[in-house]
Amino acid sequence: MGYKVKIQRVERGSTQSFYVNFPAAIAEAANIAKGEEMEWSIENKNTFILLRVKPAKERILKKIARNEEQAGGKTSGRKAKK
Repeated sequence: MGYKVKIQRVERGSTQSFYVNFPAAIAEAANIAKGEEMEWSIENKNTFILLRVKPAKERILKKIARNEEQAGGKTSGRKAKK
């Protein structure tokens, strides 16, 4: 699932700026801090890449077993239906 955003254009005198609002859900998931520096890279006219200037440390997620059998060979004690 993606998050749609609209580009804002602000004109101040003879200068203009374009702003992109970052969805809070994405910022929180990526642990983006206020004031953190980012850099835009353009892959083509349809793809823009936003990179951290100082890369964040990668988090190591624990693997969770899908069921008890994978976790240690135990069974739930329920009988299988025939």
